[in-house]
Amino acid sequence: MAERTLIRIKTDASQAFQMRIAGLGFRDGHVLVHRAVHEAFWTFPGGRAEIGETSQETLKREMIEELGVEVRVGRLLWSVENFFHYEDRDWHEFGLYYLMDLPAQFPFHPTDIVHRVADGHELEFKWVPATTAALRALDIPPYFIAEEIETLPESPRHLVWRDGDLDNIRS
Repeated sequence: MAERTLIRIKTDASQAFQMRIAGLGFRDGHVLVHRAVHEAFWTFPGGRAEIGETSQETLKREMIEELGVEVRVGRLLWSVENFFHYEDRDWHEFGLYYLMDLPAQFPFHPTDIVHRVADGHELEFKWVPATTAALRALDIPPYFIAEEIETLPESPRHLVWRDGDLDNIRS
């Protein structure tokens, strides 16, 4: 097996860059989210890209690693230059967010945790209503997705998102 190289650069103790690929999977009016159990916030399932793989390959690999199932990667929704502060670092993240279809055998419950896995940290997954109100209440970065979850873009949109900036750029 070839050596895996994640696309992640830490320039010093206070800055970092990474490329992250995530998927939005829907079922019965809900969207799948996950979090590391030691963190208060949730996010959309995915992970860091590796050198030599396409973004679709990254999403498929991450879902096999985290969910144990193969997903079908749909259309690209957003490309995001995401700037945020996390774990005492200023992060610059390039993110790609896709629609994805989960197989019917992946569990669904409208209120309970449906899956747990150890992937560096213990992760837990749950389904939440795919509404602006539900995602706002959940604390799920990047925060623009909560505002657009009920009307997903028909074609890919590019955004520059800076957490806490009221003048975020939307292209």
